[in-house]
Amino acid sequence: MDRHTLNVQFGVKVENLRVTYSDGRVALDEISFSVAPGGSLAILGANGAGKTTLLLALVGILRGKGEVFVGDLRLCDANLAEIRRAAQLVFQEPDDQLFAPTVRDDVAFGPINFGMPRDAIDDLVERRLAEVGLKGFGRRAPHNLSLGERKRVALAAALACDPRVLLLDEPTAGLDPRGRRELIGLVNGLSATKLIATHDIAFASHVCREALVLARGRVVAAGDMPSLASDESALREWGLA
Repeated sequence: MDRHTLNVQFGVKVENLRVTYSDGRVALDEISFSVAPGGSLAILGANGAGKTTLLLALVGILRGKGEVFVGDLRLCDANLAEIRRAAQLVFQEPDDQLFAPTVRDDVAFGPINFGMPRDAIDDLVERRLAEVGLKGFGRRAPHNLSLGERKRVALAAALACDPRVLLLDEPTAGLDPRGRRELIGLVNGLSATKLIATHDIAFASHVCREALVLARGRVVAAGDMPSLASDESALREWGLA
């Protein structure tokens, strides 16, 4: 099924999420928010604010107290596999995600594990690579690609799973201006619900309607993206200017 024809969109709801590291440090403290199906939320904050930790908690890589819902699925052991199929996380560092000898194998990995018929895999891989501007890259080795190209492969691998929710961690990190512009167009064309962790205010303003700001693991502000982006004194206070 092509992601453009999906009839079901999933929202995300988080209630009083608290994540504590093994050394006792509180990484996320009573985080609550919701994103409507098909919505787009920027998770803003300086380095160390808790952005990546929050994304990891949404798919159960990190666990804490509180409630997380992806669509109607409550995050728990029984629903974990279904949640990780519905919500795809693209890491900041593509090398944390790519491991196969060829681009094709990386993009095909998820659909194969989710039981897609093998005779449909090659067509799916080619379509997803074309969507991210990497048509014809299937036989290439990921480690021979540029950072921007590897980021695109990682995104194609996530899109190949037809996610209802797409989680992007600092997607513009390391991209040149052209790559950044192309990413804006690509992200805006996606139908999935999007949660994007970033400190890139300009990028977030182009791709997200709503935003929340994290500082020291807590939500310090939330609202529509244009209003937050225009408050220069607050941005400086949050380490985002």
